[in-house]
Amino acid sequence: MRSQGHAQGLATVDIPADMAPQEIAASAGGGISVKRLTLTDFRCYHYQRLELDAAPVVLTGPNGAGKTNLLEGLSFLVPGRGLRRARLNDIVRQEVAHPKRATSFSPWGVAAVMRTPGGEVEIGTAFEAGASGGRDKRIVKLDGEIAKSQSVLADHVSALWLTPQMDRLFLEGPGARRRFLDRLVFDSDPAHAGRVNAYDHAMRERTALLKGGPGNGGGDADWLATLEDTMARRGVAVVAARLDMVRRLARHLAHDDTGAFPGAEIASVGEIERWLGEGPALAAEDKFRARLAEERRRDGADGRPQTGPHRSDMAVRHLGNGQAAALCSTGEQKALLVALVLATARMRAYEQGTAPLLLLDEIAAHLDALRLEALFEEITGLGAQVWMTGTDAALFGPLRGRAQFFAVADATVTH
Repeated sequence: MRSQGHAQGLATVDIPADMAPQEIAASAGGGISVKRLTLTDFRCYHYQRLELDAAPVVLTGPNGAGKTNLLEGLSFLVPGRGLRRARLNDIVRQEVAHPKRATSFSPWGVAAVMRTPGGEVEIGTAFEAGASGGRDKRIVKLDGEIAKSQSVLADHVSALWLTPQMDRLFLEGPGARRRFLDRLVFDSDPAHAGRVNAYDHAMRERTALLKGGPGNGGGDADWLATLEDTMARRGVAVVAARLDMVRRLARHLAHDDTGAFPGAEIASVGEIERWLGEGPALAAEDKFRARLAEERRRDGADGRPQTGPHRSDMAVRHLGNGQAAALCSTGEQKALLVALVLATARMRAYEQGTAPLLLLDEIAAHLDALRLEALFEEITGLGAQVWMTGTDAALFGPLRGRAQFFAVADATVTH
């Protein structure tokens, strides 16, 4: 049974045991696509408008031409900080008017007409500088009306992306992997961001209180208990959502009929994950609450709790060779990353009835010709509007006639 859509919260899916991933994707129909994209004073673009059909999009040109900036603009059509996780004021277009002086132009904006299962929707998002040193804001409009929160974008658009910086996902610290997994959760469960933020806020307040209290044990026991209760409830909910995501993703990630991308196992690992495996969520909350109370002095000295979802990790294993992702070759790690994104796209297509946008920056790096062609076949069959960038248009030759090709040079995009 399919879910009723990600606006309803976490989905439970009963996938037929004999249904292959490609059949799962085909059963979902088409995907979300951009009909018109307009960038204004965004990074290197003063003004750029593209009119598009629903087919995949290939952007080619030299390094520094503005290809990644286009994908970053698209990534602001969903909630969050975009694919670079940049500060809002860093995105404003700059022009060097003098060797020692940069002149800022008007705040940036991204506007798009999107094709969605519910019909066309106009999305606008822009940067608004804080007045008199106030906090910068991101404004979101839907069909011309200002939205209360950027989270409403998740009701209309979903997107996945891969960037060259993510090629080291399995080699870096667990923080990047947690963000990767939380991004997957958030796109199908918008409330997840609120849970993560509430947990992080309570954790910071507890840490500050412990540092200021007598003997680093905290000076206000009642307030500490309140903060720890919030951390226990929100923290266990965060971990439960991650576990639900890896469970749902596992079926779509287990194998690949093309043979080009490896089957893989994915898990969220940590102490709270272990507690949830041993008993109900309420028991895990009690254990977490008790652990936090026991470790106040140590946490105050260390500057952060030793237990919690902020210490979890995402573990991935290559089923072909049995190795943990961190021990695989560079090419195998890239193939695992692509397999993760494709499996997530198939999962969303099945659960939500439509494929997400895929933003694949410099996707050809570390992929051989066999895997690259298999990727093209997969995305064509998925029905997603996939945006791909590269410096060599010849690498995307197999997509001729099936994709829209654009050249990018000097912050200008042309057919």
